[in-house]
Amino acid sequence: MVEQILAETQDLIAFYGLKVIGAVAILILGVLAAKIVRKLIENIMVRTKIDMTLISFVASLSYVGLIAFVIIAALGQLGIQTTSFIAVLGAAGLAVGLALQGSLSNFAAGVLMIIFKPFKVGDYVEGGGASGVVDKIEIFTTTLKSPDNKTIIVPNSKIGGGRTKLFSKLIDCQNRYRSQTVALTPYSLRPLSHRRAHTSLFA
Repeated sequence: MVEQILAETQDLIAFYGLKVIGAVAILILGVLAAKIVRKLIENIMVRTKIDMTLISFVASLSYVGLIAFVIIAALGQLGIQTTSFIAVLGAAGLAVGLALQGSLSNFAAGVLMIIFKPFKVGDYVEGGGASGVVDKIEIFTTTLKSPDNKTIIVPNSKIGGGRTKLFSKLIDCQNRYRSQTVALTPYSLRPLSHRRAHTSLFA
């Protein structure tokens, strides 16, 4: 009886041990492959001179997606049914997407703004119920500086999805005066008095 239990235990260890080794190998190789793919995406997008904010986001998103795929593959190697797991992930993703509908619209508008560049940092724009000089263009929001030096954060869906007026750069026309004081001495007044005397002679 004991020998039978030991034999069955050894068979289970051998069977599941190979599965565990295979799952660990999938995880290690998958993580390395995901890092390589992320680096390749970053290099390719840098060569196309795309904004660094978008490059970082796309590279991170691709890395997370590949890691999720690797984890599912490792679970499948262990004999776990991944069909229900994928369905749960899909339902969770749909729920999150509906909850973050506004943020996703801001994200989509931000991506389009970064790619097509309807305006750039330093331009004076009016849109989304605000106006000012563009200070920063990010994935979800755009930061403006108003003429009275106030910071205005506008969602990208409003400034990128609606009507936006683009003006030339705001020019600082403030006059700066320098106070100068001239000391008057009797010597400095002498030419003036001499001129008046000379003028009176010919009057």
